[in-house]
Amino acid sequence: QAELVASGGGFVQAGGSLRLSCLASGPTFSSYTMGWFLHAPGQARESVAAISWAGAGTYYAASVKGRSTISRDNAKNTVYLQMNSLKPEDTAIYYCAARTGARVTSTHSHYDYWGQGTQITVSS
Repeated sequence: QAELVASGGGFVQAGGSLRLSCLASGPTFSSYTMGWFLHAPGQARESVAAISWAGAGTYYAASVKGRSTISRDNAKNTVYLQMNSLKPEDTAIYYCAARTGARVTSTHSHYDYWGQGTQITVSS
C-alpha cells in the first residue's frame, strides 16, 4: 500500500514554470512506475508523463513534450514534474499515481495508487 502526497501547484502567469512533487510513503517506492495525470473541469483525466522505477524510461503526452520533465529521487521517495512555458490550457488538478507493474504506461486504469491532487492555474 502506498500513500502519495502531491504538492507544488499554484497560480502562475502564462509562460511561467512550476515544479510538482509527489512524496510516497512505504519502502517499495523504488519499485513503482510513477505517473502524473491531469483532470480539467468537464474533461476526462489525461496522462501527462510517466517514469519507470529506475528513471530510464519516460513517457510524455504530446501536449507537454518538450516543455516538461519528469524525474524521480528514489532515496527521497519523490517524483517530480517540472513544467515550463505554462499555458492557460494547462490549468487543471494534477495527480500523481503509482503502479506496481514495470511497464511505463499512460493508461490511468493501470495505476494502483493515487495522490490527492494539486491545482495548477495558468492565467493568460
